[in-house]
Parts: sequence; C-alpha cells; structure tokens
Amino acid sequence: MSFDLLFDPLFRVPFFTGLLLAGLLPLIGMYLRLRNEWLAALAFAQMASAGALLAMVLDWPMVIGGVLAALLAALLKGLAARAGANAYALMMLLAWAGGVLLVANHPLAEQAGHALFDGQLYFTGEGHLAAAALVCVVVLPLLAWLSRPLLLGRFFPAFYRARGRSERPRLMLFDLLAGLAVALATVSLGVMAAFALVFVPPLIAYRFGNSWRTGLAWSAAIGMVGYSCAFAASLGFDQPFGPVCVLLMVMLFVVSSVKYDRM
Repeated sequence: MSFDLLFDPLFRVPFFTGLLLAGLLPLIGMYLRLRNEWLAALAFAQMASAGALLAMVLDWPMVIGGVLAALLAALLKGLAARAGANAYALMMLLAWAGGVLLVANHPLAEQAGHALFDGQLYFTGEGHLAAAALVCVVVLPLLAWLSRPLLLGRFFPAFYRARGRSERPRLMLFDLLAGLAVALATVSLGVMAAFALVFVPPLIAYRFGNSWRTGLAWSAAIGMVGYSCAFAASLGFDQPFGPVCVLLMVMLFVVSSVKYDRM
C-alpha cells in the first residue's frame, strides 16, 4: 500500500479528466431520474462500450466509436419514446451481444474489453482531458437552458399541449447530450463506474436537497468527492479504478441512508 503515486505528475491528467466527468455525470443523472429514465444511462454506456470495441477493430479512435454508438442509442431512444424501459433493455442486450462477439473473435478486443469494464482511467491522456473539458463547455450551458422545459414537462405534462407546442425536440436534445457525456465517461472511466456516477449521486441528492438547485449542487459535489476518494484508494491500494469507484459509491449511499433514517 502506497499513496506516493497520488503526487506523481503522470496521474494529474487522468485525475482531472475524471473529475470533470464526475461533476457532469450526476447532473445528467438528476434529469434522467426526474424523468424516471435512469436506466437509459446504462444503455448508453453499454452501447458506447460496444461502439468503442468496434472502432478499435476498424482501427478508428475508440472515443469516436463510443460517442457515435451512444449518440445513435440516444437518437433511437427518442424515436422509440413510447417503448420506455423496453427500449433500454433491448439496447443493452444488443450492445452486450455485440461486445462479447467482438471480444471472442478479435485478439485485441479482449484486452480493450477488460479495460472498458474495469476502467482505464489511468491510461487516459491529454486528448481525453481536452474532450472532457469541451463536453463540459458544450453540455452545461445547454443543460441549464433545457432545465426549465424538462421540469415543466415532468410536473406539468399538459403545458406544451395547451400551448400547441411539442416537447419532443427538447427531450431529444437532452438525450443526445446525455449520450455524449456518458459515452466519453464510458471510454475514460469504464462502463459501470460511469453508470455509478450517473445513478448514485442523484439517488442521495434527492433525499437531502430541499430544492432542485440544491439537489443539483449536492449531486455534483457527491460525485466529485466520491470520485476523488475512489481515485486515491485505487492508486493507493493498486486496484482497478472501476470496481473501487462503484463500491465507494454504494457505500456512500448506504451511509447516507442510515443518516437519513435517523433524521
């Protein structure tokens, strides 16, 4: 056990790459939970991993393959809105089957598949950091602009119908933003670590936030603090980042549940 690596300049870029995503993903998760569509995040992550593996087989950058696959999943989700959770389950099954077949039939895909599952954060470079920063610059202002329409659509579903307008374009734009953020996080952090950062912080924030804005702040803070602790623990104990991040997030939820029940 050694924590000397925390001060190694080699890990500064991976740390800040993950930190940006750990602040963004919980915000996406808040709106997915608002719409009872949190399972979509796992579908996007699975599709992104399959797309990244396919891109590697085709000798393309894995980031591009993951993003394109997740954006396609987001578009299909918007077109099949009535299918609900069935669409997410079908996408996850499709992505899992495609990923396993790629791993079984391509010698390099097996190693890449393990990296996507375990989390390859330590191997991210300046390109990943630049991409994460760019996604934050693009997604955060658009998410702020979409916040009011998303809240109106959830709590006052007849609002747009009464005004003769459709909420579908805004919902599809949000789906594309969620797919973009989750795809980049999947390629950088791993499938389950990305999903944990989308799912767990909002789950906790919904209990402790006394307003929507407070809940958003709680969610982002929980994601970034939890991520930082997971990064330190995984380096210090020489463990893969993905499972450490997931375990720590689950522990945070359990602890917060105990404290909430005592209040």
